[in-house]
Amino acid sequence: MAKKAAAVIIVIVSLMVFGYTQYASASQINAKITESKLLEKSDKGSLYNLQLEFNNPSLLFLTAGKTEFTIIANDKTIGAGELDPFALPALGTATTSGVWLKDQAASENSQVKISGVTKYQLLFASIDVPFTYYPTYDQTREFIADA
Repeated sequence: MAKKAAAVIIVIVSLMVFGYTQYASASQINAKITESKLLEKSDKGSLYNLQLEFNNPSLLFLTAGKTEFTIIANDKTIGAGELDPFALPALGTATTSGVWLKDQAASENSQVKISGVTKYQLLFASIDVPFTYYPTYDQTREFIADA
C-alpha cells in the first residue's frame, strides 16, 4: 500500500514540475515584426497592418484569442491595435497579423516598445502571457516616420 501511495505522489509531483516548467517556458514566448504596412491616413491618425511572428519555446500547443497591444515610443503611447487569433505549435512559430492606429506623432529616432497580453487557451485552462517587444530601428522606421 505504501508503494502505491509513493508512486501516486511521485506522479503528481512530476506532473506539477512538468506543468510549472512548461508555464515558465510559455512565459518566454517572444515576437518579432515581419511586416508593417501603412494602409491609410485620416484625421484620426495612420492605420497600419502589422504582422508578427511568435516563437513558442514550450512543449505546449497553444491557441491565442485576439490580442490587444499598445505601441510606445520614448515612454509615450503613440497607438494601439489588435492582433488576430492564432495557434502556436509546440516548439514552433506562428505568424499573425492585425491592425493598429497611430494617433500620436513620434520622432524618427524613438525607442519603440510593443506591449500587450495574449490569452492562450490550453485544454480547460487559460494562460495570460504578457509580452514586451523592442523592435529594431529598421523594423519600425516606416511606421514611426509615416513613410
